[in-house]
Amino acid sequence: MGKLAGLRGGPLTHAIVRRFVAHYGVDMAEAADPRIENYATFNEFFTRPLREGARPIADAALVCPVDAAISQFGPIEHDQIFQAKGHSYSTTALVGGDEALARRFDHGHFATLYLAPKDYHRIHMPCDGRLVRMVYVPGDLFSVNPLTARHVPGLFARNERVVCVFETAFGPFVNVLVGATVVGSVATVWHGVVNPPRTRGIRSWDYSGQNIVLRQGQEMGRFLLGSTIVMLFPKDVVTFTADWAPTRPVRLGEAMGAVAGATSPL
Repeated sequence: MGKLAGLRGGPLTHAIVRRFVAHYGVDMAEAADPRIENYATFNEFFTRPLREGARPIADAALVCPVDAAISQFGPIEHDQIFQAKGHSYSTTALVGGDEALARRFDHGHFATLYLAPKDYHRIHMPCDGRLVRMVYVPGDLFSVNPLTARHVPGLFARNERVVCVFETAFGPFVNVLVGATVVGSVATVWHGVVNPPRTRGIRSWDYSGQNIVLRQGQEMGRFLLGSTIVMLFPKDVVTFTADWAPTRPVRLGEAMGAVAGATSPL
């Protein structure tokens, strides 16, 4: 599907995009270029940038990094993340088996956000962060829609994913970009396309010796055919906004929460 989405099909590509827009109710008025005929591939359309000012950034310590629906959020129970009724998974499994990294989020908080097909599929920073590491974790490609999340145990720790590790003014922050059925690939602004290639083993990149700082609201990556993100925050740091609730739609740039214990800016 990823290869098909990258094909330059001319009128056929434009017909597919028009059908997709009509079926999912995509608001092309928000796009930097609303003209469907200007997208050479389906991937160009799917990862389209927004027009200037379409998503103002709120005056908040944490802002929502994507257009999505809230799947789940709340406290991490020791090292267990709530997925759906009867299902949870460990932070260690989510980050690819790195117990030392996972322990930094014991009794912390998490937020899982689901990007539907109609959503804007670029991912931005919820706060300022300095990139430390990136890890590619191979896995399955189950669908990540709400129905699947209710029935597939450990879904987000089983699917292919890219783990992005940052240091922030309040401590460590992890954003996990989770792949799904028909997700062609995941890309980051500092690396480009991470997958393919798809490998059987975990791959890791160390950026601790580089000063790669991304500011709040800045793009950090994108899904080429979209999916889910899982964010991890350390203990006693995050208070989510009062109107957050599972299934609630959220938009890039709106207030997500407040933080405690922030130190000097990056």
